[in-house]
Amino acid sequence: MHSHCSKVNLYLSSLLNNKMRLLWQILYLHPARVRRSSSTSAGVVNFVPVCSSTDSTSRKLLQDFVSRSTRLFVITGAGLSTESGIPDYRSEGVGLYARTDRRPMQHAEFVRSAKSRQRYWARNFVGWPQFSSHQPNSAHRILQRWEERGKLNWVVTQNVDALHSKAGQKRLTELHGCAHRVMCLGCGAISAREALQKRFLALNPAWSAQAGGVAPDGDVFLDDEQVLHFRVPSCEDCGGTLKPEVTFFGDTVNKATVQFVHDRLAESDAVLVVGSSLQVYSGYRFLLAASDRKIPVAILNIGSTRADHLAQLKVSGRCGEVLSVIQPL
Repeated sequence: MHSHCSKVNLYLSSLLNNKMRLLWQILYLHPARVRRSSSTSAGVVNFVPVCSSTDSTSRKLLQDFVSRSTRLFVITGAGLSTESGIPDYRSEGVGLYARTDRRPMQHAEFVRSAKSRQRYWARNFVGWPQFSSHQPNSAHRILQRWEERGKLNWVVTQNVDALHSKAGQKRLTELHGCAHRVMCLGCGAISAREALQKRFLALNPAWSAQAGGVAPDGDVFLDDEQVLHFRVPSCEDCGGTLKPEVTFFGDTVNKATVQFVHDRLAESDAVLVVGSSLQVYSGYRFLLAASDRKIPVAILNIGSTRADHLAQLKVSGRCGEVLSVIQPL
């Protein structure tokens, strides 16, 4: 059985790589053909792991859990955004770690190496039109409606794709920042990523590259020689180094942000995890805090999580499919 599954996964991985190359050739060479109005258009590669439908008992238990709460604290992760066509790192068979041997940018490498920054921004430049066009899916919209109806106390997302904001979520903390913003490491100035794209175009009018695949967080795969002549602008205010306003791997979340989230957790009466394996401590810490405070926890995710042992309820399923049948009573 295990050998059969491995062969299937290898076949799916090969199939996905071929589809991604085609997708990015279409994106770069014919950007007008990429549909921007839908989060699940036919051209988007499916990055959601294979999962059977959630059973009725699990759905009823989750409904009971949500119904009992009047101040629900929700933590969302990459498994929520895969349903909008954005790949993640850890999903079985379809995540970046399963598909390739590539690893995400490390904070220390970005800060110390101009060549690493050049490579990062070149890849991000190519990936930005597609990444920035993704739209919220049904799960994002459902959580926004729960907020409108007074069910949610707070949403904390580990995602940097701005999809919660696009859905209209207001009671929201972007724990790891947002890729739609850029910050200067020198003076701290914050600017829009879309404005930086125009500066990239002005500095690199004749530069072109063909991406070999799509990665999480607006990244794509480029060969090193493709980025050699890519020019990266500096801060317009002080000439400093520009970095996306996100927490790279190896960096830490701002202490004030962490304390703010702890305060929102303390006000809440239940925790619902949606689409996260909680492998990263920055999110997992709030499950530990919930356990210490005896706040009940439910987890909706495909696959196991780091906090399964802390959960009163664990439901396996697609976020949008399951949440669509849960009423915020």
